Amino acid sequence: MPLYHIIILAIVQGISEFLPISSSGHLILTHALLHEGPGQPDYWGETLTLDIAVHVGSLLAILLYFRKDIWQVVLGGFDLLSVHKNGLTQRSKLCLFLMAGTVPVVIIGLILHIYEPAWARSLPLAAWGLVIFGILLGVADLKCPATRTGADLTLKDVMIIGLAQCLALLPGTSRSGITMTAGRFLGLSRVEAARFSFLLGSIAIAGAGFLAALGMVENPPSNGLWLDIAAGVVVSCLAALGAMHVLMKWLTRSSFMVFVWYRVGLGLFLLVLLYTGMLG
Repeated sequence: MPLYHIIILAIVQGISEFLPISSSGHLILTHALLHEGPGQPDYWGETLTLDIAVHVGSLLAILLYFRKDIWQVVLGGFDLLSVHKNGLTQRSKLCLFLMAGTVPVVIIGLILHIYEPAWARSLPLAAWGLVIFGILLGVADLKCPATRTGADLTLKDVMIIGLAQCLALLPGTSRSGITMTAGRFLGLSRVEAARFSFLLGSIAIAGAGFLAALGMVENPPSNGLWLDIAAGVVVSCLAALGAMHVLMKWLTRSSFMVFVWYRVGLGLFLLVLLYTGMLG
């Protein structure tokens, strides 16, 4: 794969991972526009590994942007070791909730990693996902109050968000988008829904990176591919930092509707191209 393909994919991943517009859908579309596809012998090897490599860059971006929150989660993990003496602190509660909310997507994600279904790279499914889950985000954002913060979440709330995150394994859904949608349905403010979504996503993204690392241990990439992976991580990290900064600033003064209209418009456009045979 040419280096400029890697850079394009890294920019697309870095931006779309943290905006509620579906990174998987945009990556599938980008692969199609770059004339790559499942017919290639290395599609599930080299291409998927590089896709996950840019997810690692996204993880680094979360760790940098939310470093104070992440540090509190780490300290909360240590607090859990003495929970029988001191009870749950706010930070240990957050740590526990993030772990609990990640369990569903870990189980489903491992199954998909083993079987590697063809529909996971389906452009038509991604197009429908952009439309359907875009509309769902719009309904949640317009109809639901914004009266709660992350501190108000219960274990039941977190499990609902965690189950919703499983839908992100469908192309076109958007992991950040569906968890923000669930958060808004539960009454979280836009900023709080985004913040919890990113913290929860850090574990899922780390898991994807871990699976990629295991795959690379079994089938080490060539020296040239290592350079591509490094470029993907760096570029996606920088793009993701910019996307998170813009989104968090945007949500302090506006709604998700610009992303809803973008998703629905792009999804419908792709469906027209697909069903008229202009995009295969």
